[in-house]
Amino acid sequence: MTATPAAVIVLSAGDGTRMKSSLNKALHRIAGRTLVGHAVSAAVGTGASYVAVVVRAQKEAVGAAAREIDEAVVLAEQDDVYGTGRAAECGLAALPPDLSGTVVVTTGDTPLLTAETLLQLTADHAEHGAAVTVMTGILDDATGYGRIVRNDIGEVQAIVEHKQATEEERKIGEFNSGIFAFDADVLRDALAQVDVHEQAGEKYLTDVVAVAVGKGLHVRAHVLDDLWQTEGVNDKAQLARLGKELNRRLLDDLMRQQGAIVIDPDTTWVDVDVTVGQDTVVRPGCQLHGATTIGAGCEIGPDTTLTDTEVADGAKVVRSHANLAYIGPEADVGPYSYLRPGTELGRAGKIGGFVETKNTQIGDGAKVPHLTYAGDATIGAGANVGAGTIFANYDGVAKHRTTVGRASFIGSNSVLVAPVDIADGVYVAAGSAIYENIEPGRLGITRAEQHNVDGWVARRRAGTSTDEAAQEALAGDPQVSSDSPETTDEQGDSPA
Repeated sequence: MTATPAAVIVLSAGDGTRMKSSLNKALHRIAGRTLVGHAVSAAVGTGASYVAVVVRAQKEAVGAAAREIDEAVVLAEQDDVYGTGRAAECGLAALPPDLSGTVVVTTGDTPLLTAETLLQLTADHAEHGAAVTVMTGILDDATGYGRIVRNDIGEVQAIVEHKQATEEERKIGEFNSGIFAFDADVLRDALAQVDVHEQAGEKYLTDVVAVAVGKGLHVRAHVLDDLWQTEGVNDKAQLARLGKELNRRLLDDLMRQQGAIVIDPDTTWVDVDVTVGQDTVVRPGCQLHGATTIGAGCEIGPDTTLTDTEVADGAKVVRSHANLAYIGPEADVGPYSYLRPGTELGRAGKIGGFVETKNTQIGDGAKVPHLTYAGDATIGAGANVGAGTIFANYDGVAKHRTTVGRASFIGSNSVLVAPVDIADGVYVAAGSAIYENIEPGRLGITRAEQHNVDGWVARRRAGTSTDEAAQEALAGDPQVSSDSPETTDEQGDSPA
């Protein structure tokens, strides 16, 4: 049987003091998403008509994180009465007063909980006509958890907290996950009857079970085998533990469902929205973040970090970083390069070793092979940018743009001073500083005349190994001096 809840209420109002952090627990991240974001994603995935998130501590930030997943999320603020029961009551009050059907209540700190599991809980609840269904798990040692107490025919009679449990009750392995399905009317009426515990000053959601049982209503348990989905985050050690397990599951899905080849899952980290195409090889040490999308037949890594980057089919990226970039089909990047936002590399293009690009479009088959900074530039198809070239885009006040035309060639160690337009089919001589436009078919060159000073080493570096090498070379070829392109006398000496 399939069923959809009328509403899902996510409890995310706690302080999370055990996290030992200035950041609210709900705002800590694993796999690129906040804890409350994971909870909201699962809730929205059920197709519920309403999703309400109960907030209190750092309410603006927690609410904003929830609405990053779905802007339609209803935010409900918990007042000064503490406890899960009061939180659920505040969430319910933010929904239509005539709401009927199944209301699922979850927590904002169980990041592995899935929409599929919530739908299974809802279906079980509806199929058996229950007033309350509690999701449970079974442990050999359930110390610290509330225990599920059943009667002789297996019906749930109570949820007893560990501190209040008898010695016999503490032997029970079935525990309360804190995730429930309620009939909306039952929840509304029962919460109105639940009192605040005088000693703790809290109103407990588990007391709804006692109210329902007392009225002879049907309360059942939905046992979940995958206990990872019920585990909440209470401290940073649990955050890391759940993050590792979630990462394992994401990588398993990439390999089994999408056909990726992940060489070493233990050193590969991906976020929840990452996709990797069939037969793409992801080598050790890679991190794929945000909405990164990788096509089929690519090679990624080793030691590569991609954030919100699109990599087309057949591309190769090795030991490089890219953020908000596009890498075209069969393109080649790295090693040790940094593609900053706005970088677009065309089909079969190349960004080689130790290159940094920013807001730069590189055409099909164009190459920026070595040791270059290309910022605010357009590089035409088939162009070649020599090693050590700098696109000087900033004048101290504003950024300016450089254009390199189709099939043009930029010699090594050149500086292109923006704004400048280098047309199609242009050569720039190595070592030039170009600050004026160059028309098609021309050579751009800015270079001082070369002077070779005869005898300088013998005079200024006498007795050095360089001098010895020079003397040996001269002795072996007496024409070297006279064949020099140009010589100057002693007056023409200049420092090395």
